[in-house]
Amino acid sequence: MNFSKINYRSFLGKLLRLPLRLIPKTMVMPILQGRLRGKKWIVGAGEHGYWLGSYEMNKRQAFEAEIEPGTVIYDIGANVGYFSLLAAVLTGKEGKVFAFEPLPRNIEFLRKHIELNKMAQISVIEAAVSDHSGEAYFDLGASSAMGHLSEAGEMRVRMVCLDEMLDKGELLPPDYIKLDVEGAEYEALQGARHLLKTHRPVLFLDTHNRNAHHLTIALLEEMGYRFSILDGKDMQETRELVAYPEESQRD
Repeated sequence: MNFSKINYRSFLGKLLRLPLRLIPKTMVMPILQGRLRGKKWIVGAGEHGYWLGSYEMNKRQAFEAEIEPGTVIYDIGANVGYFSLLAAVLTGKEGKVFAFEPLPRNIEFLRKHIELNKMAQISVIEAAVSDHSGEAYFDLGASSAMGHLSEAGEMRVRMVCLDEMLDKGELLPPDYIKLDVEGAEYEALQGARHLLKTHRPVLFLDTHNRNAHHLTIALLEEMGYRFSILDGKDMQETRELVAYPEESQRD
């Protein structure tokens, strides 16, 4: 059941979530659904949908349908590691996952989840991704899942550019990229133009800001990508979609 689709403010939502409040935040629970079923998860890392297996179900199911063993995946905006773990399970021990995350609180949980599940194929890069390397302010947002680069913020974080890292041999070329960076999608992809042109990865996108959404779609269309919408909305309103390079069109 996808609990995340039940409004938490509704009577049913409050009723269903009430027992979950009794679970200690330090408890390690098995994930209940999907290809991560049985993997270990720390309750206090975030919302209960993570270990219930209902977190971002559309994207989770798209991951499970698309990602092949032995491939390379960038998880940009890894947060506490849900999709990094899923990517590692799907790509297997012969694959590789690069998890990018700038927020220390999230990095701590990310590393704990990697250790709990013995997933050595995940490499953590403690940085935000943008169109150039350096440092930037980071706004923590309303929750640990909503932090983003900003002109001002509570802290400064390391910032990296994918094309630069790939040129230096610090990354393997990606087959897939998951990008969820709270409105900085366009800048992240601007810094990956050569990578996109040369290696043609499939992109799993979550675009939060409408202006960033339109810029991101225009950039990818220019580079020969087509789109599959995951949330049932039209292209102007969607925030969950998969971008495929034209040469990989499927039936």
